[in-house]
Formats: sequence, structure tokens, C-alpha cells
Amino acid sequence: MSIYVGNLSYEVTEENLNAVFQEYGTVKRVQLPTDRETGRLRGFGFVEMSTEAEEAAAIEALDGAEWMGRDLKVNKAKPRENNRGSFGGGGGDRRGNFRNNRY
Repeated sequence: MSIYVGNLSYEVTEENLNAVFQEYGTVKRVQLPTDRETGRLRGFGFVEMSTEAEEAAAIEALDGAEWMGRDLKVNKAKPRENNRGSFGGGGGDRRGNFRNNRY
């Protein structure tokens, strides 16, 4: 399991985040997703700790804490849902389902 860290500064580095979380235990991995098109950080990240007790301590201490000018949102990461293949989550057919629309 990993920890979701939201509302991060766009200036944060994996090393910065690692240092903050090391105060609560052993950090196994830090991941900062970037935007595919711009390469810019997306403002959130994930931290994996060695034990659930360490994760709980980090979440308790850091959720709502101010860091780098931002109030962090820290909680257990939720599993990623696989929603590939849909555009905008709508039903419809591959042609956009416009054939019945008359203007």
C-alpha cells in the first residue's frame, strides 16, 4: 500500500518528499507523476513506506500540515481504476452517437 500526497508545490523533488517522510520511518519509494504533454509535475505524488505503522504515523502527522507554502493532503492511496478506452466516461457508440440528433 502507498500514501497519496496532494497539493504539492510544483517545485518539489523526490528527494524533498523522501526527506520529509523519512522522519516517520523507512521510505521504500517516492513517485511524482508528470503531465505527459508538458512534463510538468501534476501537484501530487505517492510515497511507499516499509510498514503500515509508519504509513499511519506519516499520515497522522502530515495531513493538513503546511509545507513549501501549501497545506498537504495526505491519506492512504486508493487503487487506480482502469478506465482506459472511454472518453469522458460517457456511453454512446464510437461515432459519438450523433446520428439521432437533428438541428
